[in-house]
Order: sequence, then structure tokens, then C-alpha cells
Amino acid sequence: MSSTRIKKPVTRRGKRALDEREPKTIENPKKTLIMQGRKCSNEIRQALKDLYLFKKPLASLMRRNNDVTLFEDATPLEQLAKSNDCHLFMFGSSSKKRPNNLTLGRIYDEQVLDMVEFGIKEYKSLQDFNNEKISAFVKPMIIFNGYKWKLTEELRRIRSLLLDIFHIDNVDSIRLQGLEHVLSFTITEDLEILMRSYRVMLKKSGQRTPRIELVEMGPRMDLTIRRTKIASDDLYKNAMRQPAILKVAKRKNVSRDELGNVHGRVHVGKQDINSIQTRKMKGLKKSADEKKENRASKKRKLMNNESEGDGAENDDEHEVGSEIDDNI
Repeated sequence: MSSTRIKKPVTRRGKRALDEREPKTIENPKKTLIMQGRKCSNEIRQALKDLYLFKKPLASLMRRNNDVTLFEDATPLEQLAKSNDCHLFMFGSSSKKRPNNLTLGRIYDEQVLDMVEFGIKEYKSLQDFNNEKISAFVKPMIIFNGYKWKLTEELRRIRSLLLDIFHIDNVDSIRLQGLEHVLSFTITEDLEILMRSYRVMLKKSGQRTPRIELVEMGPRMDLTIRRTKIASDDLYKNAMRQPAILKVAKRKNVSRDELGNVHGRVHVGKQDINSIQTRKMKGLKKSADEKKENRASKKRKLMNNESEGDGAENDDEHEVGSEIDDNI
């Protein structure tokens, strides 16, 4: 009988590498495995290099050709992705039946989750655009144009896959000068996907807000959908599950608008302003003259109350005397 042995790390570097691959509450940015098939055209090679420049350094580019047929047996790719700690992949190949083939996919639990095969109908590389490029490791702004992205579940999964592949990292704040790159995916009536890449130019507008111009810098791809392998609803739901710690608990009378601003309603009971203690504040303390006047007013009130009491007693005696006279 052959038993599977768990090999423990010997060095500290190996232990850190294994700890990095362990599941975390907040996951690291996903790395992408970029590799070529058994046969690959120059156009596909150039497309993979251009996409590698966008994903760098969160990408691993395989230089050699690999005899892998993804839709028949994806085990070699899953092993390479595990050894390189990659959860996304781009696979390029070319054959007589399927020329200029580009396959995009993602991996969950060391197995292929979703996989879509595209055919590159028209391609124009980064080198074909003679203009200034963006800086390295720039987070792109991703735009999806067309109403057909939400028509079927397959198109919704393709949209989610493209967003997952070209997404780099979550951001808490945005700096205007950091918005340099725009990726646009437009779906046509024939279900072709037009990929365009633009550089954002900030021009003077005479106001505080600059005027924005988009300059195409490449690469440009016209993609047609060929074969798809979509995960089941249960597996997809399990892959999208988040830890309970990251879920925001619902708060009563608190809501958020479309811009992310928090709006809340506070219920406060009726307050007696006269009973609020304000004497401790130095600026609100009474002066010596005000205290003297306050004591004098209290004395006057007491004297008035005593005089009113004496007058009431005299009136009672007068009423008693009048009753005696009447009886006599």
C-alpha cells in the first residue's frame, strides 16, 4: 500500500512560502499563469506577451510550449497552476481547426472552475500604436458596454471571468492622477467581444476639474466565443462564499447611497434644557454681580410671600367677625 506523505518545510523560507498559500480571511491578489500550447502562431505569442505586461508582476509566463488540451484533460495545467500558486490562467494555441485560439479561465480548489475559449478575429499589438504607454502595475478601469451581457447565464459568467482576470486589487481611495488606464469590453449583436485599451490624458480645462481624453494604446482584440466550460450553480456559489467575518452586519436605521455615503437616523428623547448642567464651563459661570442680584431677587420673593400670607390671615379674621355679628 502506498501512503501519501505530507512533507514538512525544512527552511524558514519554505515555511513562509507554504504559509502564503494557506487560506486567508483576506486573500492575496490572484496571480495568472500564462502559457502556450503545442502549436502557437506569432499572433498568439504576441498577444500573450502584451497581456503579460498588463498583469505583471502578478503573472507567471511559461516560455516553452506545453502539450495540453484543456477541454479534454486539464490536469497538467492544474498541476502547473498549483506549483506556481496561480488561480487564473491564459492559454494560447493555434491549429487548422481553431486558429488563433485564446483560452481564459480560473481555478478553485486546485481544479478548473470556469473556462472560455475565444478566437482572435482581429489583433493589433502594443507595438503597432506609436504613442506613450502607461506605467507598470496600474489598476485599470474596466467598462462593459452592451445590454447583452445580462441576457444569459453564460454571458454573465464570461463577464465575471473577464473582470476577475483583469482586476488587480481592491482600493479604498482613488487619486485622480492614478487613473491612467481604461479597458473596454463591448459586446455586439453577433456576440463578438471588442476589447479596447485606452490611456487617460488629463488636459487643462480652465477649471479645477481637468478635461479627459482617451487615446487608444493597444492591444486591440476582436474576440469570438467558441467553447465554454461553466461551473455548476452549487460549485459557483460555494466558490463565491465569503467568511462570516467579512460580512457587514445590518445596522438599524443606517443605509448607504449609490456613492457609498452612510445615512443614519438618530432618535433622541425630549430634553429639558433648563435642567442641563452647564455650570462646569468657565465661560457660562455667573458673575459676582449676577449672583448678588439673584440673591436679592430671592429675598424679595420671600418677603412678598410672607406679606401675602399675613394679608390672608387678616381676611379670615374679618370674615369670622362678620359671621358673629350676623348671628347676634
